Amino acid sequence: MSKNKKIFLALFVIFMLIMLWIGYDISQRTTFPGSKGNLKERISTEVEPEKK
Repeated sequence: MSKNKKIFLALFVIFMLIMLWIGYDISQRTTFPGSKGNLKERISTEVEPEKK
């Protein structure tokens, strides 16, 4: 394997590890929308406009 291919492969592996780490970090900070129940408070504030 030539030197250029080794460098490219090393950079590709590093890039993929960084992308996997970012994806994992984002997934830990957010929640799946279906996991939240339909709370009355949340539904009422989204559907009804604010009263002035």
